[in-house]
Amino acid sequence: MSKSTKRQEILDIALELLAEHPEGLRYTVLKNLIYQRSQRTFNLNTIDGSIWNLDVKHPDKVWKPERGLFQLREMTGEPPETSVIDTVSSATSAPREQQFYGPFADWLVKDMEEVSKAVPLGGNAFGDKWGTPDVIAIRESQRGDLFQMPTELVAVEIKTDINQMITAFGQACAYHLFSHKVWLVIADQSTRKEVSRLDSLCQIFGIGLVTFNASSVENPGWRILSRPTKHEPDWFYVNQYLQVIKDKL
Repeated sequence: MSKSTKRQEILDIALELLAEHPEGLRYTVLKNLIYQRSQRTFNLNTIDGSIWNLDVKHPDKVWKPERGLFQLREMTGEPPETSVIDTVSSATSAPREQQFYGPFADWLVKDMEEVSKAVPLGGNAFGDKWGTPDVIAIRESQRGDLFQMPTELVAVEIKTDINQMITAFGQACAYHLFSHKVWLVIADQSTRKEVSRLDSLCQIFGIGLVTFNASSVENPGWRILSRPTKHEPDWFYVNQYLQVIKDKL
């Protein structure tokens, strides 16, 4: 099957799924549903390349009523009372924490459209005791935008170990040193009391908080509890750390 034929078939399935869900489908959900509907015939990367800008390629058929949400143009108007689907089925394996870096980076760019580019980092790329973000991202204006905003740097700390939440929160706070916005992403297996306390702390310190299903890389079900607030970092450290990772961004 040629590449053009594959892309057309993926498009046909995408339109079929959007017709079945008049309320709209978010990027990650649509990709996974196409993968399932095609009985895993297509590579996930091929699906990704075919639908990530579906509204741009086919503006006559698809639009985005809100960030990261695809909907058929014929479905405009008052949406049904059913909520937008945010998760599909969950897996039973226990993936490593590093396996979620890429999916969260994709979600931040393609579903939330919060940043222009995001890359997995982790490890000890910065080489100091203050820690290295698991995902680093930038938000910048597009060339054709009428209003050109200053570039923003976004840092993300992800933790699958529910016993490391205090450590994770401390690391997230340290990222304010060189980031305009910071996200803390924790496993939803944490107790309600612990999540509630952490949510309050994140709001006090302006850190965005997200929970997710740490047992499924394909369907983490990212859920925003609070959004980050923007603040001005120390530009000395911004330049110091960006110098280390400039090739990645």
